Amino acid sequence: MKSRFAQGVFLVFVTVLLWGVQFPVAKDAFAFVDAFHVTAIRYALGTLVLVALLAWLEGPATLSYYGRFWATALFGLVGMCASPMLVFLGIALSSPEHAAIIVALQPSMTALADWALRGRRPGRFTLGCLALAFAGVVTVVTRGDPVHAFEKGGIAGDVFVILGAACWVTYTMAAESFKGWSALRFTTLTIIPGSLGCIAVTAALVAAGLAAVPGAAALAAVGWHLVYLTLGGIVISMLCWNAGNQRIGPLNTMLLMNLMPVVTFAVRFAQGARPAPLELFGAALVISSLVANNLYLRRVSARKASEATR
Repeated sequence: MKSRFAQGVFLVFVTVLLWGVQFPVAKDAFAFVDAFHVTAIRYALGTLVLVALLAWLEGPATLSYYGRFWATALFGLVGMCASPMLVFLGIALSSPEHAAIIVALQPSMTALADWALRGRRPGRFTLGCLALAFAGVVTVVTRGDPVHAFEKGGIAGDVFVILGAACWVTYTMAAESFKGWSALRFTTLTIIPGSLGCIAVTAALVAAGLAAVPGAAALAAVGWHLVYLTLGGIVISMLCWNAGNQRIGPLNTMLLMNLMPVVTFAVRFAQGARPAPLELFGAALVISSLVANNLYLRRVSARKASEATR
């Protein structure tokens, strides 16, 4: 059990690293290609890779939905179409820093949804760690000045990111109802309708004159961006996310997501930015909160196991 939990933490942490880098990479790509085409292209490419992997590793028969198509398609459209399109649109209109702050709200959103829908109230210690981790994330990204952090971005972009985050919380929680499926199968069978949705939305926007098809030069300029956003941002990260989520549960998965803004901040550091003391304090607060909660959950799990054997 402990080994399975540790594996889940590691897998989710890989996703956090990949997605933390993804935000600034995506923002750079939007200077050449709009957010809708970037999302549609990378999800279409990611789908081809995942379908091939699933057929090779688990057999062509696993590509069947076995009577669960409509439920799978619904969650696929929510998590693999609405969520990335809304978040990327929000980043294009606002900034990666804003997206990092808002995505950090997902643990609280998940805890409240899990409590309201399933009656699984998180412990007070976990709730306290969630609050401290969120405070640390805000401190890291805003340098202790939330008003200044939000004055550069558009409010519309921030709203889009909030909606995208809510869609991803829904998708993550839905994974619990597909426990008989492997992480690869769940990811692949949900990304197929999600990718079709991304393509349909983008085509509709082009037809309406709200988006333009990018030229060859623009696509060439974002070639490496699309490779990273496809392989790192979808294929590897999605597999790690769903596999990790199956092992540690959505609440713990979302708790680890508080590290993502720290990764985004580290990318900015590599680009020449230097952290202020408040930012270092915020990073330490995030990490210490996560470690404390994991140690607490392990102790609770060990105590329950010990009581069960008596």
